[in-house]
Amino acid sequence: MGTRKYTILPVTRVEGHGKVTIHMNEANEVTEARLHIVEFRGFERFILGRPYWEVPVIVQRLCGICPVSHHLAAAKAMDRIVGGEDLTPTAEKMRRLMHYGQMFQSHALHFFHLSSPDLLFGTDGTALSAFDAPPEMRNILAVAGKFPELAVQGVMMRKYGQEVIKATAGKKIHGTGAIPGGINKNLSIEERDFLLKDIDKMIEWSKSAVKIAKDFTLGHVEELLPFGSFDSNHLSLVRKSDGALDLYDGVLRAVDKDGNRIVDDVDYQRYLEVVSEEVRSWSYMKFPFIKKLGHEQGWYRVGPLARLNTASFIPTPLAENERKEFKAVTNGKPNNVTMCYHWARMIELLHSIEMIQELLHDSDLQGTDLVTSGPRREETVGVLEAPRGTLFHHYRVDKNDAVVMANLIVSTTNNNEPMNQAVKRVAKDHFTGKSNITENLLNRIEVAIRAYDPCLSCATHALGKMPLVVELYDAGNSLLDSKIRE
Repeated sequence: MGTRKYTILPVTRVEGHGKVTIHMNEANEVTEARLHIVEFRGFERFILGRPYWEVPVIVQRLCGICPVSHHLAAAKAMDRIVGGEDLTPTAEKMRRLMHYGQMFQSHALHFFHLSSPDLLFGTDGTALSAFDAPPEMRNILAVAGKFPELAVQGVMMRKYGQEVIKATAGKKIHGTGAIPGGINKNLSIEERDFLLKDIDKMIEWSKSAVKIAKDFTLGHVEELLPFGSFDSNHLSLVRKSDGALDLYDGVLRAVDKDGNRIVDDVDYQRYLEVVSEEVRSWSYMKFPFIKKLGHEQGWYRVGPLARLNTASFIPTPLAENERKEFKAVTNGKPNNVTMCYHWARMIELLHSIEMIQELLHDSDLQGTDLVTSGPRREETVGVLEAPRGTLFHHYRVDKNDAVVMANLIVSTTNNNEPMNQAVKRVAKDHFTGKSNITENLLNRIEVAIRAYDPCLSCATHALGKMPLVVELYDAGNSLLDSKIRE
């Protein structure tokens, strides 16, 4: 039949749009597999010429799923423009509460609404049979039908996280709470009490979510170990003083596959000394790498799995106990199993609700000193740990207060090469020797991508209808077969 190319367009149950191509030779061996980001993100151009104080509100329009992450990263950058990076206690704690609300709702959304069908459904009870479930069952409605209590739990957890965002940012989506040098509101006693009344239930549900992910992983270790997995570097922020997990602020740390520190205690204002980006012709999304290792060996993973691999500990007791159990599986070494992202994500979910509880009991949230300022700057970087990983915002502002340069490296961009590695590993393991297209084989590719919780809309924007199109070509590039699913 000659060489063939399979195309998955779009990848489903992820945020945003992308496609996968798989190339096979005459012997039915996979020769290449790629995740393509097919649309162009123009926000770095859209905000040029805009006044700096508008940026935290504008850039969050990148995404309706993680707007808080962009809102806060841009606000942290603009703090330095106005010399207000030393926030008041009320401002910093309000922002942290907002951020942990975002982490909580986003992790709940991904786990319960997007990924749970990959873990819950099986046609015959075997380890990976969930990946073979019929397409009509791979959605939240099927989860609600078979596991109604779990579906309700997922909806209510996400709702709670959005209520935290509303109380701190003013709105559940695209809020305005963070401003250069601080915040524009504090937390009232009424808002605090409203959030506290459900906190114990949220903690219990978070503990049970960790158990679901942990039990699935430990129950299928042999099958999951090779699935889209590979050795890699890992990068994240950690707390400057002791290397603890810190999702809002810190210093850059990167470790290799064995846990050796490649980068440590680096101020993220100097991120360009650590990270560079490679451009490839077949994707609009760039490929970041650690400079001193080069583009072939320096790529890295970010997100929940990377954060648990880089952090020295988690500063909340329930999540720290779970982290210890997570690390024990690999005898303290970094975990390089792609499907363990789900387990790590639920540990962070638990950590986020513990932090929310701690912050709600802090009287600084009712403070009235909200904004600070100092000497002006013209160039600035804001970095935090978004749900999907490390998020970089870099800006330059002229003397007329207008933005003249912007560079954003979003979390999914940092995970670009790892996602491609996962696609290639699954394709080679499951497609080699096959001569026809099957739904179950294609779903395995998507399962590996979904483990990263990619937010492709942060890197791309698409309009119109996006059906699933799979095309089969011969060696002469003639179309042999095409299937379309609306």
